[in-house]
Amino acid sequence: MEKTAVLPIPTVKRFPSYLRILHAFHEKGDVYISATVLAEELGLKPIQVRKDISYTGLEGKPKVGFEIKQLIKVLNHVLGWDNTSEAVIIGAGNLGMALARYNGFRAYGLTMAGIFDNAPDKIGRPVGSLTIQGMDDLSSFIHEHRIVIAVITVPASEAQEVADFIMGEGIKAIWNFAPIDLKVLPSVALQRTDLATALAVLSVKMQNKLESEEEDI
Repeated sequence: MEKTAVLPIPTVKRFPSYLRILHAFHEKGDVYISATVLAEELGLKPIQVRKDISYTGLEGKPKVGFEIKQLIKVLNHVLGWDNTSEAVIIGAGNLGMALARYNGFRAYGLTMAGIFDNAPDKIGRPVGSLTIQGMDDLSSFIHEHRIVIAVITVPASEAQEVADFIMGEGIKAIWNFAPIDLKVLPSVALQRTDLATALAVLSVKMQNKLESEEEDI
């Protein structure tokens, strides 16, 4: 099924939640699911769910909704999770090694193919199914394996230099965990995961909950 329009980012962010619910209902043996049920499960309005799914080009059946298996297939295709891509991790600190050990990426069509660092005492150490390689081997690895996705987990002071280098080697998508806003080419997709921002949001939410509870006392 072809997409009918460019997907808005808020819609893309909701699709994984839809898939989680769809898999749960499929495992229970359900064949169809309505936009109303999806909306209730996620605290959304049915009209929002219908609008999101409309971007995939898939249409539901009157009175029964969407066929669950078909909707799972379409959402996976739209997200690119039905085609396995390989990525490299640059930076073998605690976070980089944790990502290298995590096998859950495979469910989303992503395989960590290599992990690289410039520290001599780390090179050659096993991390999960991978072995830490030196930065001198990164260029040849990217070209040999046709890697287009890189995960940056180096310190902020090194991140831009790393980004500039890998873009020159043909990397087209960067998942940045370094606490810095990278400057990338217009042709390169960039996603920053800022742990400090996420923690700040969590802290404020917790404080709001605590203040609400105090008001109820």
